Amino acid sequence: MIDLHYWPTPNGHKITLFLEEAGLDYTIRPVNIGKGEQFEPAFLAISPNNRMPAIVDHAPADGGAPLGVFESGAILRYLADKTGKFGGHDLRTRTCVDEWLAWQVGGLGPMTGQYGHFNVYAPEKIAYAIERYTKEVLRLLGVLDRRLAGRAFIAGDDYTIADMAAYPWINPYTKAPLDLAPFADVRRWQAAIAARPATQRAYARGPEVNPDAGKPLTDEERKQLFGR
Repeated sequence: MIDLHYWPTPNGHKITLFLEEAGLDYTIRPVNIGKGEQFEPAFLAISPNNRMPAIVDHAPADGGAPLGVFESGAILRYLADKTGKFGGHDLRTRTCVDEWLAWQVGGLGPMTGQYGHFNVYAPEKIAYAIERYTKEVLRLLGVLDRRLAGRAFIAGDDYTIADMAAYPWINPYTKAPLDLAPFADVRRWQAAIAARPATQRAYARGPEVNPDAGKPLTDEERKQLFGR
């Protein structure tokens, strides 16, 4: 059994995508980041960077005590190794998967997050920041589009954790939509993943956990998300 410490954000969706695809038994332990639950000592014992998601595997492969894992990229690699699924089955494919997993964790996620912050959440519009992060996200989408040309998925014919990591970060801000028209292969890939039954199950978990998703942030939520 996996305990998933989760809130429905792009990084949270990465893990439900994997768990639903792999058919693993898991229990969601909500971490309401708008209420500051990511700073509670019990959660910090699992995720010392006070970031969600995190997991606790109650049946690790070594047969030992329950094992906690934090950081979404590390969690995806851990689960891929645990199950033997979606991680690449040979040296070259695994290396490719890990390259693109690192690309998402180090580039697409943070840059898209900053794009969203300055377009949606910042208390004032800063033109330089908006232009800077818009250009960088579009550049990264171009990188992904070129990679997907002639390939079903990022690492080739097989759906992997590289795809699960990147998918939730493609145009995630409904209040600040990006123009994906120039990126035909990204759109084709995105549609194929969206149509997967496991993707639909994974995203259905979001409103179960946070039915208020999409509503304007309160002052207290802003304080917890951006002020600590």
